[in-house]
Amino acid sequence: MRISTANSYDRTIDVLQKRQSELSKLQSQLATGKRVQKASDDPVSATLSETARNRLARTEADLRSLEASRASLQQAESGLAESGELIQQVRDLLVAAGNGAYGPNEREDIARQLEGLRERLIGVANLKDNAGRTLFGGLGGASTPFVDTYPPPAGEVQFNGQRGQTAAGDRSLPQTLDGHAIWMEIPRGNGSFVVNFPTPPAVNAGSVRSDLGEVVDSSLATGDPYRIDFASGAGGIEYTITNTTTGLPVTGHQNVPYEAGKSVTFDGLRIQLDGSPAPGDQLLVSPVSSANPTDIFEVVKNAIDTLRKPDNAVRTHELGRAMTELDAGLDKVLLARGRAGEWLNRADSLEKLMGDRSADYEVEISRLEDMDLVKGISDFQTKQTGLEAALKAYAQVQRLSLFSVING
Repeated sequence: MRISTANSYDRTIDVLQKRQSELSKLQSQLATGKRVQKASDDPVSATLSETARNRLARTEADLRSLEASRASLQQAESGLAESGELIQQVRDLLVAAGNGAYGPNEREDIARQLEGLRERLIGVANLKDNAGRTLFGGLGGASTPFVDTYPPPAGEVQFNGQRGQTAAGDRSLPQTLDGHAIWMEIPRGNGSFVVNFPTPPAVNAGSVRSDLGEVVDSSLATGDPYRIDFASGAGGIEYTITNTTTGLPVTGHQNVPYEAGKSVTFDGLRIQLDGSPAPGDQLLVSPVSSANPTDIFEVVKNAIDTLRKPDNAVRTHELGRAMTELDAGLDKVLLARGRAGEWLNRADSLEKLMGDRSADYEVEISRLEDMDLVKGISDFQTKQTGLEAALKAYAQVQRLSLFSVING
């Protein structure tokens, strides 16, 4: 018979070691549940898995950023809601201030309430989120974007932030809003022109005033300033409208008898005059530009100053203008609040989309790396049985020797 050689012995040992290594690898895979534990286990799956992991990490980072944006937007939306309520309170007080029975004391009380509401408006504009970032500072800048220089003579609010705001993307939303666009870009008067009283030392002696007016035909509008002069005529008070750029009276509006409550139309503009003018009184019609807007804080300040003026006609005229500008400011706030609400709705959609995407990446990683436990257990048992059989066979072969044959 043939006796096992050293070569067959070594080969048997190699086979046993290989089976032990395979069994050990299966034990490790079963313990971790991972089929791919290192790149050499399956280079293709390991590469694809790493790519999926990187995408999952980016998506999770986007989700964290989205959650931060959502928290900031929720606080900004709440601040805009409070701002709208404060502007409405200001308007209600101005309506009350128009009560003809109110005297200086009542108007002063309203003025003081308006000062408090104005301070609260500035406080809302300077709100910060939980991270200490200003909610309405635009693209950055000062930690306090709205700085008040009130009371007079300065009496204005300066915006020290940076105008503009980050655009919404496929995976991100703004975390701050442009406060300048919300509160600092209110059109003056009717947005095209304003009617003012002469500046001191010239003062009207009568009670003439006007409404805010409107542009009825933009093709005829010159964009020039005008002056309305009132003088004594043969039949009473007359008015003349002069284009102060050309220095010429407007055709058809020279020495015209004045009628209270009558609308006057000239060069595409319409103004309703009211009250009782005195000879020498004037009204000034000045064009306004979008490049020179007012702001909500100046509107309230002007209303406060107006309430402290003794002239009833001036108060009535300027409070009417203040309420129109307040309405325009409230529209700006409501528009910004609506935009913030849209972004919050979009945040919900993005969160669901990125959550689904993360789940897909996790499934892909599991498919590439994880082990089929049922198949793994079956393979382990098969290899374990094969190793046990090989060990028994090896034990029998190991006992064979030439002496056993001779003795047998």
